[in-house]
Formats: sequence, C-alpha cells, structure tokens
Amino acid sequence: MAAPAIRVENVGKRYDLGKLHVRENRLAESLQRSLTAPFRALRPAREPSHLKAAKRGGELWALRDVSMEVFEGEIVGLIGPNGAGKSTLLKLISAITPPTEGRITVWGRTATLLEVGTGFHPELTGRENVFINGAILGLRRHEIESKFNEIVEFSGVGPFIDTPVKRYSSGMFVRLAFAVAAHLDPEILIVDEVLAVGDAEFQRKCLGKMHEASELGRTVVFVSHNLESVQRLCDRAYLIDNGGLVAEGTPAEAVAEYMSRSGPTQGGGVAVIPRDAERIGATDDAKLTRVALSDSEGHRTDSVHLGEPFRVALQIEARREIQGAVIEVGIATPDRQRVATVTSIDRPGQQITLMAGLNEIEVGIEVSLLPAEYILDIAIHHGFGELTDRVVSAFRFKALNTPVEGQDAWPWPEVRGYVRPTSVWSGARQVHAPALRVPTDDSGAISS
Repeated sequence: MAAPAIRVENVGKRYDLGKLHVRENRLAESLQRSLTAPFRALRPAREPSHLKAAKRGGELWALRDVSMEVFEGEIVGLIGPNGAGKSTLLKLISAITPPTEGRITVWGRTATLLEVGTGFHPELTGRENVFINGAILGLRRHEIESKFNEIVEFSGVGPFIDTPVKRYSSGMFVRLAFAVAAHLDPEILIVDEVLAVGDAEFQRKCLGKMHEASELGRTVVFVSHNLESVQRLCDRAYLIDNGGLVAEGTPAEAVAEYMSRSGPTQGGGVAVIPRDAERIGATDDAKLTRVALSDSEGHRTDSVHLGEPFRVALQIEARREIQGAVIEVGIATPDRQRVATVTSIDRPGQQITLMAGLNEIEVGIEVSLLPAEYILDIAIHHGFGELTDRVVSAFRFKALNTPVEGQDAWPWPEVRGYVRPTSVWSGARQVHAPALRVPTDDSGAISS
C-alpha cells in the first residue's frame, strides 16, 4: 500500500461568532500584509463587519470529529452541499487556519488553490505574482524561471502577463493561479471549486493536469460540485455534510449516497425537482423541474407490473428556445448501474424544440423489467454536444413480480439480470449426434 500523504484525525473546527480572533503569524499572510500596507492607507476607514455581530455571540462547529487518510499518488474528491465544511477542511489541511481539536499530518510540499485571488497581490503583475507564489512554495528563482514559459502558455494570459492582476477577469485570474499551483511541482495539490470559473476547454486542461500529477506520484485533493468530473477523475471520494464525514468509497458510491440525500421530493407517481437539487453539467439554458410515471392505463404510479409498458412525463423549464434538443431517459439500478437508455433521437428524423418557458414532454417505454428497484436518470442535451442538465435518481420506482393480468410472474425467488427481452423459442427436435472418432496415428494405433 502507498504511504500516506495526508492524515486527518478526529478534527474539528469551531468559530466563535462575533468575537475577535488573533490571526496566526504565517509567512504567506505576513508577506501579503507587508505588500499591501501602502495601499491600505488609501482606503476609507470602515467598521469591520465582524464587529457588527459581536453582540450576537454563540459558536459554530464547521467541522466535527472528521477522520480521513489520503495516500501518495491518489486523487481524492470531496463532495457535499454548500456549507457542508468542504472548504474549511481544505483550509485546515493547507494550514491556512488551525483546527480547534484533533490533528492533521501532511507529508510533502503543498500547493493550494482555494478561491479566486488566493495568494495573488492585485497591484502586482502576473509575472511578479508567479515569482512570489513560487517563493512562498520554497522554490529558488532559477527553478521558477525554468517553469515560467510553461505556466504562461498553459494559462493563456501571455499578452497580459505584465499587467497588474487587478485588471484580470475572474477567468484569467483563476487560469494563472491554477497554472502556477500545478506547474511548480508540489507533492500535494489541493484544488477547491475554482475551476467552475474557467471555460470548458480550460476545465478539461485542468482535469488532465491533475490526472498527470497523479500519474507522477503526486497527491490531489479535489473539491467540486461537478459530480461527473469527480467520478471521471478521482480514485476515491468522501461525502461531507453538516460538518461531518458521512460516506467514503468509490466516487460512484459517494455520489449515489449524495444524490439519495439531496434528491427530489417524490410521492404519488410524481417527483418534484427543486432548483437547488444536485445536477451534473447544469447550465441556465434548461432545467428539469418534474418527473411523473404513468402505468399502461394512464394512472400515476410508483411501480410497474412485470412486462407492462409505461410512460414518463417530464417538465423542463427553458430560459430560451433550444432547437434540436436531445432528451435522455436512463433506467438504472439504485447503485447507478445503467440498465437501459432511451433518447428522443432513437428514431431518425425526430426533433424536439424546447420553447422558452415551461415545456412538457412524454415518452412511452416498452421494456420488461425483472422484479427490482430502479431509478430514472434524466438528461437534457444541446443536440449531440453540450450537456445542459442531468439529474441522477430523478425518480425511484419498483418493478413488481405480478402482471397486469393473467398468471405471468418470475418463477424463482432469485433474480439474475434486470431486463427480460422479447424472445421466440422453437420446440425441441431430436437430432442424431455423430459417432465419436477415436484419434489414431498413421499405423492405426490409438494415439495418446
């Protein structure tokens, strides 16, 4: 087994609301404060926001009793809802703030990318910030110079490298920050949900760079709400909720647990998908808002009979008209093993145009599901290209071991497989098998 890179033991972090704290005297913070001192004098004085809360008091445990271990060369994902404590945990691992209780041990030099602008001085140029960040990581000037051109090329901000970064867009800022963190060869790379700022091409480059770092034996801890990226990139994943560690396993297992906790509200054959439900690849162009299941008689239901066709009705809210939209309905097991998939382009020539506003689309599905529990995964695509919205486990239902009518049923208590395809069997007919031929050599003797 690989050696540990990060060990978190019974860690908790408490914030005393409304109280003043003495900041830790850390090198990076001290350097930044000294650099910004001349500019702070130019700003108008104002009352610190935390003083306004001083009368309220109280305490908040952002994390409590968290233990985990990350090994060398692993890519580990942290997932969970907003406010769960993921970013707080990364700050503790990065030694930006100390834990209130417990212990964290880190083996190796760490580069951290937590939020846009972390570690960059706005009044300095991109070039100057690259060298300052490298110095904070403990690199000599010639080491930074050897990587400088590669950093600038990866970030794509070459024409603006000698411009103060305060004039950068948020996308330019995060591209340069990630390029610095990834190219200065840290043993451990910690990345928060900053990649959402970049465009799709840059996100692909970042994911590829993290995968490359893992192949070189470096360790990556990756926080993201893009569950598809977590499953594609990570070796393991942890689910954090309400300041605690609630699940750990393969990315698919952690995501399935997450979706079951934050999924739609369902009842009476209808599932309402809240706007803040966890989604994969979500954009503002179109979002799934409701899923309904109907039996062969048109009644809303949470179960279907053996061999019974059923219909799925979808409500989709579109911000603008989308021509050539492709709707996908996947049938899967509760652990997200896909059983069957239907799409709106299964028949050539079928076209769906989503109109601005609320749309309803219905699909009839004829598949004989063997007795078990299933989920529906619903996705909306821009034609054959961009994924607009995907809700995993949008609807849960059962396939019963009883027919709509008659005596048809699965005859054995153990069910192997998920689908009973239509089949046509012939009757048995007798055939004459050829006599067995005993092998001999040229002389007629039986050969061994």
